[in-house]
Amino acid sequence: MVLANVEATRRFARKLAQALPEGTLVLLTGPLGAGKTTLVKFIAEALGFKGEVTSPTYTLIHEYPTEHGPIVHIDAYRLANQEELFNLGLEDYLPEARLVLIEWGKPEVFPDSLEVRLTPQGDIRSVELLTHGKAPAIPGL
Repeated sequence: MVLANVEATRRFARKLAQALPEGTLVLLTGPLGAGKTTLVKFIAEALGFKGEVTSPTYTLIHEYPTEHGPIVHIDAYRLANQEELFNLGLEDYLPEARLVLIEWGKPEVFPDSLEVRLTPQGDIRSVELLTHGKAPAIPGL
């Protein structure tokens, strides 16, 4: 799938947010500048969050409250060992969160996840959805 502009990214995020079951672990992958944080912003917006969404590069975790439960936004870029997230309570977030979104997440560390792979191609982005382990398949996207 190709996202030709920001509005196409917003529409994709809205469809994705509506299709994902509660507690889904989503890995956002792609190079720097691929649009991972922008996609999180639009997903949070689609689920009713009205505040500012920023990358948690230095704080590691941001929570965005929604009426359906919190959206947990994690940036694993600086983590040498992403398994450290389990020591920080990642498993505690999963049953309570509407979604857990991990930028730079590695499927080998999070085997039951949906990977959203963003690839910039000039001014557009291609997006692939890859289901790992027991993650839900998202038909129609």
